[in-house]
Amino acid sequence: MDRGVRPGRVPFHAMGELKDQIRGDLTASMKAKDPLRTGTLRMVLSAVQAEEVAGKEARTLTDDEVLKVIAKESKKRLEAAQVFDDAGRAELARKERAEEEILAAYLPRQLDDDELGRVVDEAVAAVHEQLGSQPGMRQMGQVMKEATARAAGRADGSRLSGVVKTRLAG
Repeated sequence: MDRGVRPGRVPFHAMGELKDQIRGDLTASMKAKDPLRTGTLRMVLSAVQAEEVAGKEARTLTDDEVLKVIAKESKKRLEAAQVFDDAGRAELARKERAEEEILAAYLPRQLDDDELGRVVDEAVAAVHEQLGSQPGMRQMGQVMKEATARAAGRADGSRLSGVVKTRLAG
């Protein structure tokens, strides 16, 4: 997973654990009196903590699990923004998009269409090798599993699924 410094992105190697980095960023945003960033980071830390205590036993999340929580919260913001736009509530939609931008800084860079196509092609080839024949729509689950692992959180499941369907159908 690409976690280096990128323009407009948070450097992941700066503090070791992602959760600790978010806490540090929260402290900085509180000192800077940035209410949007402070609220967004509090929300994501709350979501991480809820995930840690979910289930039978409390546990500490790994950085990859924290990334999944952030991705889920980011997706919620985009969906809420769309709902607010549809309802004519532009101000609330802008706030949701601003929160999503803050969260996006913690996520790995998303694959562009060409990179996504290559990942799916590699996944199809890997499944072909496992099966000994070209996979079809019946093997979509196997291809999706392989492609999801190769994309490593850098592509939305619906985008990935669309490309897999196209490759398997054609």
